[in-house]
Amino acid sequence: MFYLKFKRFYDFVLAALGILVLTPLFLLLVVLIKLDSKGPIIFKQKRVGKDKIHFDIYKFRTMKIDTPKNTPTHLLDNPQQWISRIGKILRKTSLDELPQLFNILIGDMSFVGPRPALWNQYNLIEERDKYDVHKVLPGVTGWAQVSGRDELLILDKAKLDGEYLKHLNLWTDIKLVI
Repeated sequence: MFYLKFKRFYDFVLAALGILVLTPLFLLLVVLIKLDSKGPIIFKQKRVGKDKIHFDIYKFRTMKIDTPKNTPTHLLDNPQQWISRIGKILRKTSLDELPQLFNILIGDMSFVGPRPALWNQYNLIEERDKYDVHKVLPGVTGWAQVSGRDELLILDKAKLDGEYLKHLNLWTDIKLVI
């Protein structure tokens, strides 16, 4: 499909421009994260990508280093206890997602597409198989993401991701970004 090649081109160009323009903000956030808590600046997590190939998604670290691993935040008991002070701000503003520009640049992700599942979210992965969701690059945002994020049931999330594939075009991507 021609659009997917065009989409990869504009993803690459926009991600490169975004990294260039946002470098001062990246540097500021690096300093704030380091001043706020010990540990790495970047958080890496295994996610399921195109063709179900695993990749590391990059985010600014928002949680304390002793947080339980491989558990979605919404499934933790009292998740707020694990989030750092700067992490609360980063999450509220979605600035923690900025390092995903590098995932887009290297070709693991797109700006728009189904949000990549954690490697161990087997129910979601299996449900998405019914809609061939893994045939496209996952996105920083997508139809399910703008329709309710983690509040959605897995069945509804997978269905919305499938709907995105049916309407995959530039106009749909622009609407979802807006």
